[in-house]
Amino acid sequence: MTSPQHTPAVVGVAVIGPHVMRLLFDDGIVRDVQYVPSEGHGSLLGPLEDPAYFAQVRIDGEARTVVWPNGLDLAPEVLHGDFDADDGLGFRDVTSHQLA
Repeated sequence: MTSPQHTPAVVGVAVIGPHVMRLLFDDGIVRDVQYVPSEGHGSLLGPLEDPAYFAQVRIDGEARTVVWPNGLDLAPEVLHGDFDADDGLGFRDVTSHQLA
């Protein structure tokens, strides 16, 4: 967790499997985050169901988080594990889980 004064920044991202990305934060934390596609998540999330589109993730230096070509970005505090996502967008931490 970060201190209340510091918003974590994503400084590295690598796609390590279908719908799975490894994130490096500016405080040295590394987390693996998986997207689990499901119905009803809205038009911005729809393209992520295609693993090739998901793999187009990149870092936006100004937003300090990951983004996709359609403008979707994710809150770095949630990705870092400081807060739980309120809306259940389908992203979950799989850092300590064995990926299939």
